[in-house]
Amino acid sequence: MQEPARIVVPPQSGRAIRVKRGDLIRVIDPRGQQVSDLWAFSTDGKLDWLSTSQTRDIVERLFPKSGEHFYSAAGKIMLTLVEDASPGPHDMLYPACDNALYERAGLPNHPNCRDNLMTALAGEGIELPFAPDPVDLFQNSLPQPDGTLVVEASINPPGGYVTLRAEQDLLLVVTACSVDHHPTNGDACTEIEVEISSAA
Repeated sequence: MQEPARIVVPPQSGRAIRVKRGDLIRVIDPRGQQVSDLWAFSTDGKLDWLSTSQTRDIVERLFPKSGEHFYSAAGKIMLTLVEDASPGPHDMLYPACDNALYERAGLPNHPNCRDNLMTALAGEGIELPFAPDPVDLFQNSLPQPDGTLVVEASINPPGGYVTLRAEQDLLLVVTACSVDHHPTNGDACTEIEVEISSAA
Protein backbone atom coordinates (compact mmCIF):
# COMPACT_ATOMS: atom_id res chain seq x y z
CA MET A 1 0.00 0.00 0.00
CA GLN A 2 1.36 3.41 -0.97
CA GLU A 3 2.42 5.65 1.89
CA PRO A 4 0.41 8.89 2.21
CA ALA A 5 2.04 12.03 0.88
CA ARG A 6 2.77 14.39 3.76
CA ILE A 7 2.82 18.18 3.51
CA VAL A 8 3.94 20.37 6.41
CA VAL A 9 2.37 23.82 6.60
CA PRO A 10 4.76 25.95 8.70
CA PRO A 11 3.37 28.34 11.34
CA GLN A 12 1.64 31.45 9.93
CA SER A 13 1.80 30.18 6.35
CA GLY A 14 -0.31 28.38 3.74
CA ARG A 15 0.11 25.69 1.10
CA ALA A 16 -1.77 24.81 -2.09
CA ILE A 17 -2.44 21.08 -2.59
CA ARG A 18 -4.03 19.41 -5.62
CA VAL A 19 -6.11 16.31 -4.95
CA LYS A 20 -8.06 13.86 -7.11
CA ARG A 21 -11.59 12.62 -6.63
CA GLY A 22 -11.56 9.87 -4.02
CA ASP A 23 -8.35 10.99 -2.33
CA LEU A 24 -8.40 11.11 1.47
CA ILE A 25 -7.10 14.28 3.09
CA ARG A 26 -6.14 14.21 6.76
CA VAL A 27 -5.51 17.61 8.37
CA ILE A 28 -3.49 17.09 11.55
CA ASP A 29 -2.66 19.46 14.41
CA PRO A 30 0.60 17.89 15.71
CA ARG A 31 1.12 20.11 18.76
CA GLY A 32 -2.50 20.92 19.61
CA GLN A 33 -4.56 24.13 19.79
CA GLN A 34 -3.61 25.24 16.26
CA VAL A 35 -6.41 26.43 13.98
CA SER A 36 -6.18 25.51 10.29
CA ASP A 37 -8.07 27.44 7.61
CA LEU A 38 -9.21 25.28 4.69
CA TRP A 39 -10.39 26.31 1.22
CA ALA A 40 -11.31 24.15 -1.78
CA PHE A 41 -11.64 25.16 -5.44
CA SER A 42 -12.90 23.17 -8.40
CA THR A 43 -10.30 22.41 -11.06
CA ASP A 44 -12.72 21.48 -13.87
CA GLY A 45 -12.35 24.86 -15.59
CA LYS A 46 -15.33 26.62 -14.02
CA LEU A 47 -14.75 28.81 -10.99
CA ASP A 48 -16.45 27.20 -7.99
CA TRP A 49 -15.34 27.09 -4.40
CA LEU A 50 -16.26 25.59 -1.04
CA SER A 51 -19.01 27.77 0.40
CA THR A 52 -19.51 27.80 4.15
CA SER A 53 -22.91 29.49 3.80
CA GLN A 54 -24.17 26.94 1.26
CA THR A 55 -22.86 24.14 3.48
CA ARG A 56 -24.64 25.51 6.57
CA ASP A 57 -27.86 25.89 4.58
CA ILE A 58 -27.80 22.42 3.00
CA VAL A 59 -26.71 20.39 6.05
CA GLU A 60 -28.76 22.62 8.38
CA ARG A 61 -26.13 22.81 11.08
CA LEU A 62 -23.17 25.03 11.95
CA PHE A 63 -20.69 22.35 10.88
CA PRO A 64 -21.15 18.99 9.15
CA LYS A 65 -20.96 15.82 11.20
CA SER A 66 -19.08 12.71 10.06
CA GLY A 67 -20.62 11.34 6.89
CA GLU A 68 -21.94 14.73 5.78
CA HIS A 69 -20.62 16.98 3.04
CA PHE A 70 -19.13 20.37 2.34
CA TYR A 71 -20.83 22.08 -0.61
CA SER A 72 -19.66 24.56 -3.22
CA ALA A 73 -21.08 27.97 -4.09
CA ALA A 74 -22.94 26.19 -6.91
CA GLY A 75 -24.40 23.68 -4.45
CA LYS A 76 -22.21 20.77 -5.54
CA ILE A 77 -20.60 18.31 -3.14
CA MET A 78 -16.87 19.02 -2.83
CA LEU A 79 -15.71 17.16 0.27
CA THR A 80 -17.08 14.60 2.71
CA LEU A 81 -16.16 14.66 6.39
CA VAL A 82 -15.10 11.03 6.81
CA GLU A 83 -13.74 11.21 10.37
CA ASP A 84 -13.52 13.86 13.06
CA ALA A 85 -10.83 12.77 15.52
CA SER A 86 -10.93 16.09 17.33
CA PRO A 87 -13.14 17.18 20.22
CA GLY A 88 -13.83 20.25 18.10
CA PRO A 89 -15.46 22.57 17.85
CA HIS A 90 -14.78 23.80 14.32
CA ASP A 91 -16.00 27.05 12.76
CA MET A 92 -17.73 28.11 9.56
CA LEU A 93 -18.83 31.62 10.59
CA TYR A 94 -15.60 33.64 10.66
CA PRO A 95 -13.67 34.99 7.67
CA ALA A 96 -9.95 34.45 7.38
CA CYS A 97 -7.78 36.72 9.48
CA ASP A 98 -6.51 39.55 7.28
CA ASN A 99 -4.32 42.63 7.33
CA ALA A 100 -7.20 44.85 8.46
CA LEU A 101 -7.78 42.70 11.54
CA TYR A 102 -4.15 43.05 12.58
CA GLU A 103 -4.12 46.78 11.85
CA ARG A 104 -7.09 47.16 14.21
CA ALA A 105 -5.02 45.27 16.80
CA GLY A 106 -2.05 47.61 16.24
CA LEU A 107 -0.07 44.98 14.33
CA PRO A 108 0.35 46.22 10.75
CA ASN A 109 2.00 43.99 8.13
CA HIS A 110 1.34 40.88 10.21
CA PRO A 111 1.21 37.45 8.52
CA ASN A 112 -2.41 36.52 7.89
CA CYS A 113 -4.48 33.73 6.38
CA ARG A 114 -6.05 35.86 3.64
CA ASP A 115 -2.65 36.86 2.26
CA ASN A 116 -1.43 33.28 2.64
CA LEU A 117 -4.44 32.09 0.61
CA MET A 118 -3.76 34.60 -2.15
CA THR A 119 -0.05 33.76 -2.23
CA ALA A 120 -0.79 30.03 -2.48
CA LEU A 121 -3.29 30.63 -5.30
CA ALA A 122 -0.86 32.91 -7.14
CA GLY A 123 1.66 30.07 -7.09
CA GLU A 124 -0.94 28.04 -9.00
CA GLY A 125 -1.52 30.84 -11.51
CA ILE A 126 -4.88 31.85 -9.97
CA GLU A 127 -5.92 35.38 -9.04
CA LEU A 128 -9.20 36.06 -7.23
CA PRO A 129 -10.82 39.46 -6.53
CA PHE A 130 -12.19 38.13 -3.23
CA ALA A 131 -11.44 35.57 -0.53
CA PRO A 132 -14.16 33.01 0.22
CA ASP A 133 -14.78 32.37 3.90
CA PRO A 134 -12.76 29.34 5.03
CA VAL A 135 -13.57 26.27 7.06
CA ASP A 136 -11.76 27.02 10.34
CA LEU A 137 -10.74 23.59 11.56
CA PHE A 138 -10.16 23.29 15.33
CA GLN A 139 -11.37 26.87 15.98
CA ASN A 140 -13.27 27.26 19.26
CA SER A 141 -15.79 30.02 18.54
CA LEU A 142 -19.26 28.67 19.20
CA PRO A 143 -22.07 31.25 19.37
CA GLN A 144 -22.96 32.22 22.93
CA PRO A 145 -26.54 32.00 24.31
CA ASP A 146 -26.98 35.76 23.87
CA GLY A 147 -25.87 35.56 20.23
CA THR A 148 -22.38 37.00 20.66
CA LEU A 149 -19.38 35.39 19.02
CA VAL A 150 -16.28 34.83 21.11
CA VAL A 151 -13.11 33.13 19.87
CA GLU A 152 -11.57 31.13 22.69
CA ALA A 153 -8.44 29.01 22.78
CA SER A 154 -8.69 25.86 20.68
CA ILE A 155 -9.23 22.71 22.72
CA ASN A 156 -7.79 20.43 20.04
CA PRO A 157 -5.24 18.06 21.61
CA PRO A 158 -1.84 17.23 20.10
CA GLY A 159 -2.44 14.94 17.13
CA GLY A 160 -6.14 15.85 16.76
CA TYR A 161 -7.24 15.60 13.14
CA VAL A 162 -10.06 15.46 10.62
CA THR A 163 -10.19 13.24 7.54
CA LEU A 164 -11.93 14.42 4.38
CA ARG A 165 -12.62 12.70 1.07
CA ALA A 166 -12.44 14.67 -2.17
CA GLU A 167 -15.64 14.22 -4.17
CA GLN A 168 -14.18 15.92 -7.24
CA ASP A 169 -10.73 17.02 -8.43
CA LEU A 170 -9.83 19.99 -6.25
CA LEU A 171 -7.23 22.58 -5.42
CA LEU A 172 -7.04 22.89 -1.65
CA VAL A 173 -5.39 25.66 0.30
CA VAL A 174 -4.51 24.88 3.92
CA THR A 175 -3.09 27.41 6.36
CA ALA A 176 -1.71 27.31 9.87
CA CYS A 177 -3.58 30.29 11.34
CA SER A 178 -1.46 33.35 12.07
CA VAL A 179 -3.25 34.75 15.15
CA ASP A 180 -0.67 35.22 17.91
CA HIS A 181 -2.10 38.20 19.83
CA HIS A 182 -5.20 36.35 21.08
CA PRO A 183 -5.75 32.92 22.70
CA THR A 184 -7.13 31.45 19.42
CA ASN A 185 -4.10 29.18 18.88
CA GLY A 186 -3.18 28.65 22.51
CA ASP A 187 0.19 30.02 23.52
CA ALA A 188 1.89 29.99 20.11
CA CYS A 189 1.33 29.49 16.41
CA THR A 190 2.52 26.04 15.32
CA GLU A 191 2.57 23.91 12.17
CA ILE A 192 -0.21 21.90 10.53
CA GLU A 193 0.39 18.61 8.73
CA VAL A 194 -1.63 17.30 5.80
CA GLU A 195 -1.60 13.67 4.67
CA ILE A 196 -2.97 12.74 1.24
CA SER A 197 -3.87 9.11 0.59
CA SER A 198 -4.38 8.50 -3.11
CA ALA A 199 -7.57 6.83 -4.25
CA ALA A 200 -5.49 5.05 -6.89
